[in-house]
Amino acid sequence: MTPADVPMAEEVSDLAFHEVDRWTHRAGRPAPERRTPQRSETWIRRTARFLDTDPGGCWVAVDESGVVGFATSIVRERVWVLATFAVRPGQQGRGIGRAVLEPALAYGAACDRGLLSASEDPRALHRYHAAGFALYPQLFFRGEVDRSRLPSIGGLRAGQADDLAWMDDLDRALRGGPHGPDHSALSDMARLVVARDRSGYAYTTGSETYVVAASTPEVGTRLLWECLAGAEGVFEVSHVTTANQWAVEVAMNARLAMSTDGFLAVRGMDPPAPYVHNGALL
Repeated sequence: MTPADVPMAEEVSDLAFHEVDRWTHRAGRPAPERRTPQRSETWIRRTARFLDTDPGGCWVAVDESGVVGFATSIVRERVWVLATFAVRPGQQGRGIGRAVLEPALAYGAACDRGLLSASEDPRALHRYHAAGFALYPQLFFRGEVDRSRLPSIGGLRAGQADDLAWMDDLDRALRGGPHGPDHSALSDMARLVVARDRSGYAYTTGSETYVVAASTPEVGTRLLWECLAGAEGVFEVSHVTTANQWAVEVAMNARLAMSTDGFLAVRGMDPPAPYVHNGALL
């Protein structure tokens, strides 16, 4: 992948994931929509950073029309992360997915752990299973927070740049590698909240969580309640695995509606906990 490929890759990913969302749409869920221009720009900035930090993990397939498939992946110490993998709708079945996924997997060959967040596309799921990944359903919570149920939360503060070192140490313990340079992408999307005793952190906005990482379920619980307290209307908590029942308890007590949404795929490790991962940066 080159910088010139990134906008075309963004279009492919938007089209491909929108198609999967339409296939898997459930009654009662919002109708699938294409990315907003703001989210497209955020995606492009994040992927452009991968070309600086992990150029060997980012691959495209092209034909006369441009990019028809791609995979972006990153290595963070012991853990390999597949950020995005997509084939342009209508181009499946031509070997494009295999052509871009195999070099991305090879980029992480020295890592003893692997992580990716998968949609419900059965073709992609078979590829991940064949590559040695175990698949765990992800839970998705959405709705208006019942503010009468918000507890009093203490021991938290706004995060600062000098928090990143201990946050990376916590990530090493939870998933095998730090977020490192990916904190820049996370801070592009969300505000940072940390525990004063350096036992956990969360990236969150007024509409959703991006990451919740904690040393204990109790700390994770406080952080997630803080995320919910900042809700501005409908709020989403996504990418919750059943290994993180503390997060299920919080979301259900806040009266959010629960459903399933895709899979966490792991290799060489169990699903991280106490941890609510990010869909691309995990």
